[in-house]
Amino acid sequence: MIALNDSQDSQRFEVGTLVQHRRYGYRGVVVAVDESCRADEAWYQKNQSQPDRDQPWHHVLVHGSPSVTYAAGQNLMPDSDLAEIHHPLVAEFFSSFDGEKYVRNNRPWPAG
Repeated sequence: MIALNDSQDSQRFEVGTLVQHRRYGYRGVVVAVDESCRADEAWYQKNQSQPDRDQPWHHVLVHGSPSVTYAAGQNLMPDSDLAEIHHPLVAEFFSSFDGEKYVRNNRPWPAG
């Protein structure tokens, strides 16, 4: 199962799931999930779409770049490509790729 909640408004993806951003189109892999937005108010106010803070938010390693994004569940969808993600932190946080999702290792995601 890719998403834990089928409601588009509050979709929560499992760590290791390949996702695509609905608005910006980038692909990536979920490396960590917060049950609600943990970013400070200044960051949130700069967010162009300002989705509801009270929903799962995902730390996503973006394919083909060194970027890590913080995206609300409603802005993500399952990635139909299922191709491996090329990001410098993949090997730091995942032990393998099974052809559909990444297997997370025990290294903790940085808090804050």
